[in-house]
Amino acid sequence: MRIVLASSNAGKVVELEQLLAGSGVELLPQSTFGVSDADETGLTFVENALIKARHASRATGLPALADDSGICVDALNGAPGLYAARYSGVHGDSPANNARLLRELDGVPMEKRSAYFIAVLVLLRHADDPAPLIAEGRWHGRILEAPRGEGGFGYDPLFLPDGSDLGAAEIEPALKNRMSHRGQALAVLKARFAELA
Repeated sequence: MRIVLASSNAGKVVELEQLLAGSGVELLPQSTFGVSDADETGLTFVENALIKARHASRATGLPALADDSGICVDALNGAPGLYAARYSGVHGDSPANNARLLRELDGVPMEKRSAYFIAVLVLLRHADDPAPLIAEGRWHGRILEAPRGEGGFGYDPLFLPDGSDLGAAEIEPALKNRMSHRGQALAVLKARFAELA
């Protein structure tokens, strides 16, 4: 089955390709078709994932998979949340986003730095699909006081998962993919692939 991935985020593309390996799904990034990113005008992760999936499916005529994800920090009332990718004001500037998050949490003790990554995946059979498959995953942990590790992307260098001594950017990629918010959501979605027939 060929599915267009409604994302230009290279980290997400690699992660989702690894998670779908052996599933019989050929995941084609929207950039393969010259499709630009959709305007994320929704007020929730579900709305934004639907907007992105409909945009990619309409442009390509293929089923579309979209992810909308972010990190929600309890001490910041859920920020950066929906705006995680552009928290610093520039979309996709991970070093600046991480620097702002550390500034916002300056002086907050570790026990009050609880946070979670959230991923919502939407799979549309076609652009006007009235019953999309939707799955959500959450990965709980804390925000570190300084970046750690060389792996991952986005906020991974600042995230210490609950029950782990290793930060998300220090965890071996295959293990991280299984533990992560995106891995959890995709496991739920894959279990529902039979509904696509």
